[in-house]
Amino acid sequence: MEPVVHIKNLNHYFGNGQLRKQVLFDINLAINAGEIVIMTGPSGSGKTTLLTLIGGLRSPMSGSLQVLGRELINASPRQLTQVRRSNGYIFQAHNLHGSLTALQNVKMGLEVHKNLSLAQMQTKSQEILETVGLGSHLNKYPNDLSGGQKQRVAIARALVSHPKIVLADEPTAALDSKSGRDVVNLMQKLAKQQGCTIFLVTHDNRILDIADRIVNMEDGYLATS
Repeated sequence: MEPVVHIKNLNHYFGNGQLRKQVLFDINLAINAGEIVIMTGPSGSGKTTLLTLIGGLRSPMSGSLQVLGRELINASPRQLTQVRRSNGYIFQAHNLHGSLTALQNVKMGLEVHKNLSLAQMQTKSQEILETVGLGSHLNKYPNDLSGGQKQRVAIARALVSHPKIVLADEPTAALDSKSGRDVVNLMQKLAKQQGCTIFLVTHDNRILDIADRIVNMEDGYLATS
């Protein structure tokens, strides 16, 4: 079976001319369907850069980066958009819209899928919020939710469309240890139920036990631990 993410000899740079700086060096990584891979490493080592390249949030420069069989090197903006629609994203800042309820925030995760009616979007959004334990908070706004509850809404939004890949960048950084543990247990459980792959970047050593595999990034170089 082909890996869902297959990276070969990937290099990436920021800036141009004399200011050009290499931030990723000869990255090789394969991630299989259903696998939970955690990436660790110090701040500034290139972790988030790699995650955003896999997610199609920026264009990779040289080497090969295939996601779900699509090559992202030299991909058009439209092709990168198609890749983004196959992914769910969870960030350190939950990135919820303060003017929308929990239900409306989750529903946004379905609005790129044109084959669903409004009623179907409503039902799916309500069901996944019930699954993450927020069935009684559907109509609450982010300001009325705790940090852990906001991150649960973010997880629900990321997973409501049953993505093939979930990309998570420091999802527990703003949470206390219990809320952080609850959040990653929930991610692990839902991902296993849905058969999706998780690629998670973290500094949080307390959650490493959910990984099938841990990789470490240091100064732009990747090592498997």
